[in-house]
Amino acid sequence: MTGIPITDQQFRLYMKQRKSGDSQVVASSKAGFSESTARRHEKARQLPSQKKHRRRYRTRKDPFDAVWLSDIVPLLESMPSIRGTSVLEALQRLHPTRFPDRMLRTLQRRIAHWRATEGPERDLIFRQDHPPGRQGLSDFTDGGKLQVTIAGAAFSHLLYHFRLAYSGWEYAKAIRGGESFTALAEGLQEALWQVGGAPLEHRTDSLSAAYKNRAKNNDTVKVYDDFCRHYGIMATRNNKGIAHENGSIEAAHGHLRRSLREALLVRGSNDFANLAAYQAFIQEVVARKNARRRDLVQVELKALRALPVHRTTDYSTATVTVTSSGTMSVRKAIYTVPSRLVGTRLKVHIYDDRLICFLGATPVLTCDRVHGDGDKRGRRIDYRHLIHSLIRKPQAFRNFIFKEELFPKAAYRRAWIALDAALDPRQACRVYVGLLHIAAKNDCETDLEEELQRILDAGQLPDLKVLRMTFAPKIDARPEISVSPPDLAGYDALLSTTKH
Repeated sequence: MTGIPITDQQFRLYMKQRKSGDSQVVASSKAGFSESTARRHEKARQLPSQKKHRRRYRTRKDPFDAVWLSDIVPLLESMPSIRGTSVLEALQRLHPTRFPDRMLRTLQRRIAHWRATEGPERDLIFRQDHPPGRQGLSDFTDGGKLQVTIAGAAFSHLLYHFRLAYSGWEYAKAIRGGESFTALAEGLQEALWQVGGAPLEHRTDSLSAAYKNRAKNNDTVKVYDDFCRHYGIMATRNNKGIAHENGSIEAAHGHLRRSLREALLVRGSNDFANLAAYQAFIQEVVARKNARRRDLVQVELKALRALPVHRTTDYSTATVTVTSSGTMSVRKAIYTVPSRLVGTRLKVHIYDDRLICFLGATPVLTCDRVHGDGDKRGRRIDYRHLIHSLIRKPQAFRNFIFKEELFPKAAYRRAWIALDAALDPRQACRVYVGLLHIAAKNDCETDLEEELQRILDAGQLPDLKVLRMTFAPKIDARPEISVSPPDLAGYDALLSTTKH
């Protein structure tokens, strides 16, 4: 092979074949090197080990000699991790035109040699032995690079990833928000119940979901501490900023993303109807990975701690007051609620993907959770919560601050544009709000959308009277029931028989 020197043994084999009558081509092929190498060594008539070694000295003057001690070494000593490109840029600022870009590779080799011979000591990685049932690890990784879409819309998300260190058993879940306690606790709890046991130790990096990084003492967040105590798990973490200390999960992130990416290619589409379908896809991919570790998993299962009788809290809570506008604010997001709850104080259980609202101990609302984008507040405006008041005040629609959220589907926006262009402003508002009222009252949002598409494609405007009749609940005719009176003669015959 090119670049690999031949050994004395190969050369001896070659010469033996030559003496037996083989040509250079055949003898060199049997010895494992090329014909040109055979000609060169046969002409030299000496073993490869007897040849002079390659020179170990420079043939040209080092272009960095003059500035090495004065400019480069101070940079390397003050910033041990600085890259060669940054050093070259600094030299180019100090000495214009003297060090062109083509000298970068020479500088990089010189820096690498200095670091190996004179540089500071480097941190080492100490490979660990993981006994069964000892350690489970959690972390979050970016799932945005998978380019998944939900119902055609881009889905920016994280992947919560849990792994047992000994067997490599994994669990993964798509997370719509950030690295929150609810995402960590909900994912970890689902993983533990899915595998059927708990490890002795739960390892993370310095997740803000579990730790307050700025605290000096007692920095375990109480809810996370309570969670671990419930499962009898010891919470540990690696040093801040040292990712390789969490290597048993960090290294597995890449394998997980690659498995998901390849499974998406095989599937032929990155689009899913809803989040539940995407979650099912992730579970299927991870289940196949776990099946390949079946033997190790069986060993680890015997060493895991038994789960408690019941699950524990895996959500955050907040207490909010419903405003006179029929809205509540939870974690930088605004939600509408049924108008009958105005003025009440609700206790909200906050999960990563949903909210459950309680009035006292009574659950009164469950809804999908939305997350803000940076400084922009999230919104979840449900026209069904507003329509009973809006139908009495239809003119409020035109300048309503949540007007954009009152177009549940594209056909509704299209209908409003057509109505606003053809009718006077007051009538346009009345008709559009009437459409929302029909959709909410008869639970026919999708069917009404299809009808609106047909009407607008025909160049017509929606007629409320016609649509109300079209989507009115169908009242079935009352069936005529005829009940025949019983024949009492049979009873008379029975009584007469009893007397005898």
